[in-house]
Amino acid sequence: MLATFAGGCFWCTEAIFKELKGVQKVTSGYSGGKTENPSYEEVSNGKSGHAEAIRIEFDPAEISYDDLLEVFFKTHDPTTLNRQGNDSGEQYRSVVFFHDEEQKKSAEKVKTKIETEKVYPDPIVTEIVPFTNFFEAEDYHKDYYANNRNQMYCKIVIDPKIQKLRKQYNEKLKEEYK
Repeated sequence: MLATFAGGCFWCTEAIFKELKGVQKVTSGYSGGKTENPSYEEVSNGKSGHAEAIRIEFDPAEISYDDLLEVFFKTHDPTTLNRQGNDSGEQYRSVVFFHDEEQKKSAEKVKTKIETEKVYPDPIVTEIVPFTNFFEAEDYHKDYYANNRNQMYCKIVIDPKIQKLRKQYNEKLKEEYK
């Protein structure tokens, strides 16, 4: 099955979801915009309408879509409009791109659950919209965290998210990440 999420920088979200059991492949790219096959530069300048997103191929027998949604909502800040940390602009917006009505209902249910649990002091602004397109990012973005762990961005921004994931979701991790 497929899931498509945008939660700020795709380097972060790709690194997080690659560690989960049942996730077979994570691809960084661009989704939800109007430009056909946009480049990173076109997305970065905010004119293409795309969000930095990831496409997740997963086995629902090993991990549910609801579990993916929970990890998504709890490993980025879904309360900030068009912003994640220092990254700002609509390309960094929080979005669940649903592929069918079942995914839409699941996204709304999990979002409501997290709001009810008061995980965040502010309201969740994550968009839940129909999937329309996905364009793979350039090769240098793929496996960015795995290939650049010593970069300051990885140490300052991605490492804390990975540590949070491993602490909160240890039972959902692939063996090599425990």
